[in-house]
Amino acid sequence: MSVAKDFEPPEDIIFPQGDLYSDEPPLETYLHLQQMLLLLKCLEWWWPDHNNFFAAGNLTIYYSQRQRKSEEFRGPDFFVILDTERRPRDSWVVWEEDGKYPNLIIELLSKSTVATDKGLKKQLYQDIFRTPEYFWFDPKNLEFAGFILVGGTYQPIEPNFQGLLWSQQLSLYLGVHENQLRYFTAEGQLIPTPEEVAAKQTQHAEQEKQKAERLATKLRELGIDPENL
Repeated sequence: MSVAKDFEPPEDIIFPQGDLYSDEPPLETYLHLQQMLLLLKCLEWWWPDHNNFFAAGNLTIYYSQRQRKSEEFRGPDFFVILDTERRPRDSWVVWEEDGKYPNLIIELLSKSTVATDKGLKKQLYQDIFRTPEYFWFDPKNLEFAGFILVGGTYQPIEPNFQGLLWSQQLSLYLGVHENQLRYFTAEGQLIPTPEEVAAKQTQHAEQEKQKAERLATKLRELGIDPENL
């Protein structure tokens, strides 16, 4: 019986064009995962009729100047790209997307990533990506900060009286609500999740039902059959 030799790929292997699955590791904790999904879900729910954006979490961005997927790639925890087709992608390949980079990036801090997120990645997003807005948030200690690109350099975004940071790219505020990073309207109103909307509608329907039952009871006390009204 012959023994198969170990396969050794050639050094000049060429990666195929097209989508690849993300090369990014899983998010560090359950809190980080829930936060990323929350940001994605709320934005897509708030923009149901917007067909010109792409939002993703923990997805690889390939940006090699030599157009090679084997080099120069990063995976922000959450990012939004405007003025592009709204469709699913397994990765974002800059040279296949008209040279577009994210308009907004949010990194979720953790003990193992905080130095990179505040240093190397911030520098990368400022100097190479030229991403107009960069935010970071720590789901555990709730540290939150935002930066806007001014003259090629990130400058801190000043909070409003509610402690919210304005995103020009989204035309929304970002802020911490009940230990989570959430979106707020220009008027400062919390943008709800689909589940929160459904729960509020259910609560309203129950209140209306109870109100109708109280009215029917009062009418019967007065000798009036509500069914005959």
